[in-house]
Amino acid sequence: MNDTGNTAAAAAMGLGMIVFVVFALLIGLAVYVFFCFCYKRICEKCAVTPGVLIWIPIAQLVPLLQVAKMPVWMIILLLIPLVNLVVFVMMWVKICQARGKSGWLVILLFIPIANIIFIPYLAFSE
Repeated sequence: MNDTGNTAAAAAMGLGMIVFVVFALLIGLAVYVFFCFCYKRICEKCAVTPGVLIWIPIAQLVPLLQVAKMPVWMIILLLIPLVNLVVFVMMWVKICQARGKSGWLVILLFIPIANIIFIPYLAFSE
C-alpha cells in the first residue's frame, strides 16, 4: 500500500515539473517574440527593412547594426567577451540617436527593471 502512495506522489511531482517547464518555456518564447517585434519596430522607424533576420537570434544584429550605421562585421566583435560590452553599448547609443533620443538613455540597460522597459520605449515612442 505504501508503494502505491509513493508512486502516485512521484507521478504527481513529475507531472507538476513538466507543466512548470512547459509554462516557463512558453513565457520565455512570448518574451522573445515581443522583443523581436520591438526590434522590428525600431528598424522600421529608422527606415531599415529588417526582413526575417530580426526573428533569428544572432542574425537579428544585422538590421540593428544597420540602424546604428555600423558595419555588419561588428557581429564578430559582439562574440568576443568584454569587447562585446563596448560594442553593444556603442550600438545602442547610436540606435538611440537614430531614434532621436539621447545617447545617455543607454544607462537604463544597466539598471534592473528599467532595462526591460528600455527596448519597448525605443520601439513605441515617437
